[in-house]
Amino acid sequence: MRRQILTFAVVGVANTATYYGLYLLFLLRLPYLAAHILAFFLSMTGSFFLNARFTYRTRPTWRKFLLFPLTNATNFLITTAGVYVIVDVLHAGNRFAPLLASAAAIPVTFAVSRVIMLPRSA
Repeated sequence: MRRQILTFAVVGVANTATYYGLYLLFLLRLPYLAAHILAFFLSMTGSFFLNARFTYRTRPTWRKFLLFPLTNATNFLITTAGVYVIVDVLHAGNRFAPLLASAAAIPVTFAVSRVIMLPRSA
């Protein structure tokens, strides 16, 4: 379990960097919320494969791939609400809002992804 948590954290850092780079790139042409949504879904695909291979050491299957977005549903809702609150309610700017908003969703995402990615007996 300790190795999984550490690997999940490393994959999360890589995923966050990918997400944030895509977010900044899309922000050049899109409104912040559209940039957030598009970057989120693209980085989630990479996260699935990295977590399957390195965190849970399990074979990626179509079933897991199709269920994996459920693991990020809470993450998506928390980060989207957080980005909205930081930008539109607190007027704190849109460049760092996603990084701040994503911190609260990490533990929930790990717990749910572990249930999806590992067989019932693990």
